[in-house]
Amino acid sequence: MMIWKEVSELGLKIGVLKETFPGERRVAMVPRAMDLLTKAGAEVWIERGAGIPAGFRDSDYEAKGAKIASSADDLRASAQILLAVRVEDSPRLTNTHVVIGMCDPLTDPRLSNDIAARKATLFSMELIPRTTRAQSMDVLSSMASIAGYKAVLLAADTLPRMFPMMMTAAGTIPPARVLVLGAGVAGLQAIATAKRLGAVVSAYDVRSAVKEQIESLGAKFVTIDLGGAKGEGEGGYAKALDEDTIRRQREQMASVMRENDVVITTAAVPGRKAPLLITADMARGMVPGSIIVDIAAERGGNCELTRAGETVVDNGVSIVGPVNLASSIPYHASQMYARNIGTFLKNMINKEGNLAINMDDEIVRETLVARDGQLVQPKVKALFESMMDSGVPA
Repeated sequence: MMIWKEVSELGLKIGVLKETFPGERRVAMVPRAMDLLTKAGAEVWIERGAGIPAGFRDSDYEAKGAKIASSADDLRASAQILLAVRVEDSPRLTNTHVVIGMCDPLTDPRLSNDIAARKATLFSMELIPRTTRAQSMDVLSSMASIAGYKAVLLAADTLPRMFPMMMTAAGTIPPARVLVLGAGVAGLQAIATAKRLGAVVSAYDVRSAVKEQIESLGAKFVTIDLGGAKGEGEGGYAKALDEDTIRRQREQMASVMRENDVVITTAAVPGRKAPLLITADMARGMVPGSIIVDIAAERGGNCELTRAGETVVDNGVSIVGPVNLASSIPYHASQMYARNIGTFLKNMINKEGNLAINMDDEIVRETLVARDGQLVQPKVKALFESMMDSGVPA
């Protein structure tokens, strides 16, 4: 087990950075979750105004015992452990800093390598293993739940129909029909939200094992013949399918889509481009006025017509490509993220109140990306080396 001596000698000082990524409104720690750290003996510093976009005032943090740093540079000078939602590089990072946050290392590891070059220690919250013990630290699941909820609200706001069935003096209004593609955390939350709004919901996933979960939420499980192919992949994620299976899947899905007013796509595989589920022809085959909300827009999209951050109207069908959906509900997204990251950090604080980086702990080992000037996470290191070998500039 390795003890981080520099931090131990100075006392456990944790800094919460103000987010600077465009459109990011979340904050890495909220007042309510600070107890996780202060009860372990930590001193918490907050960059001035860091919580304002999410609805948390500096005074709220101070009431919980936090100290306010006037700038990011002052924060880095005062704290050794730096918490962020979206990790960013800084020339002020040194070998005394431990940075914890989301850095998208399996999509583009260059940021991770830049931080490694500064000899700072980096942990990636996206790499939390999907195990029972790590569930309370799983930021991907937390943020996916919010994305699934918000996607349905976007669909309801865009659809030129109402979701619930209504019996009025002017006649009966039938409920909207919603199809959810993908039954991971985001998909299941989308199903539950659409049901709460009164829609008739059906859902599909290549993993037949999730049928029971879909039906438990009151949705119909759509059965598609994959010709014997298995959809279950590593870590419980959907597995990439071969071309023949994909063709078979799309042909059957097109007819299902035509029967629905809303399609919400949620299929994503960490570190890879989102799988294409809906071709342009499939989208155009829907009834004019129909809506597709593509949660995977930031990863290239599940629909061929998706444009990240835009709404495309093609043949009367609106394809919505939202980005950073969790940030659009920053108050509760920050609460959930803070609980995740606080629990993760507490897992590395020993009984003496010091930071202990224990490489025998799977959670620590899998999320540790950079240390002592090197990329040490095998998948991230291999990806970066592959990029360099292919001539991609660092």
